[in-house]
Amino acid sequence: MKQLLKLFLFSLISFAACSSANEKKAKKIKEQAITDSIRLLYTPREADKEIDAFMQKLHQKSGFNGNVLVAKKGKIIYENTFGWANYLLKDSLTIKSPFELASVSKPLTATGILLLIQDGKAKLDQDVQTFFPDFPYEGITIRMLLTHRSGLINYVYFTDNLWPDKKKGMTNMDVMKILSEHKPAAYSKPDARFHYNNSNFMVLAAIIEKITGQSFTVFMKERIFEPAGMKNTHVYSKADYEKIPTHVVGHDKVWRRSVVQNFHDGPVGDKGIYSTVEDLFLFDRALRDGRLINQSLQDSAYAPHNQKSMKGVFNYGFGWRTFEQGKEHVVYHTGWWHGFKNLYVRDLENDITIVLLSNMANGSLMHLDGLYKVLKMPVIRQGAYNGSGDYVGE
Repeated sequence: MKQLLKLFLFSLISFAACSSANEKKAKKIKEQAITDSIRLLYTPREADKEIDAFMQKLHQKSGFNGNVLVAKKGKIIYENTFGWANYLLKDSLTIKSPFELASVSKPLTATGILLLIQDGKAKLDQDVQTFFPDFPYEGITIRMLLTHRSGLINYVYFTDNLWPDKKKGMTNMDVMKILSEHKPAAYSKPDARFHYNNSNFMVLAAIIEKITGQSFTVFMKERIFEPAGMKNTHVYSKADYEKIPTHVVGHDKVWRRSVVQNFHDGPVGDKGIYSTVEDLFLFDRALRDGRLINQSLQDSAYAPHNQKSMKGVFNYGFGWRTFEQGKEHVVYHTGWWHGFKNLYVRDLENDITIVLLSNMANGSLMHLDGLYKVLKMPVIRQGAYNGSGDYVGE
């Protein structure tokens, strides 16, 4: 009888503790939602006039079509939409319109794998073969994948003739199987050089799925998007959808060429995350607040990890492109895929966030020097500097 009573009391205490923890968690989520809603407050009539003049010109003269958000010290100072979501329908964009992030997905995927490292479920120098024994390349680690030093060939270039059903999207596990069966030649030996390619982050997403037993879609929603308050962000794969459910259509250089999704829109992690300018601003704040990964791990993501391969002010960290010059430290990422062209910039020193999402893949995002100068921050364009790191202009 005494044993039953003890068990009952223990269960009661455990239930009370669990209920209290759930209540605290619910309260914290509610408070964060209020904070996020305040952060997203923006009055168009208070828009920064210099930024607006620049963006109007970029739209009219350089053909920028898409959404933009600029924030400073955690406050939105400019946001706007320019042009069509789908030219054929003459469907105007809204600030809540989700865009295919293309390679801007990579910093989010990197955050996901770093979370698992923080949880003790993976290690930076752990070999891919510990997760996938049939992986045909020895000596490739998570660190090498994060920094594009694996030497892998880009899966986009060799799967065209190996995937039988071109109407159905491949999954990450499908690509991993193709790698193990066909063993395409690597670009270089592991850790020999920096070689940017999508295979690295496709493999990282596959590792996330292997470790967690969840789809990348579910994991990112539960561990990244929801904690960061990103309510309009999703992972969409052509392997799950006959037509990916977004109204924003990618266009290639001219309006009459809308880009059709194909089987390469199946693999995710390297791309495949759809988001809005406001959600990426909230992701920036979540990282700054330390709500996703701890500070030391986050700092390691922002550090340059390709010093031997890349000289000058630009480099690459863990899923972030980097710019360092004196005290200036900027992390950013570009994205280009199937008619979408994007830029996500986070000036860590001056606390400036710039998000430019475009569904017209033209050269408009190569003409942003004036915007950086308005914001009194470094120009983030690799062609803007010589070998000594001196700005040489457009």
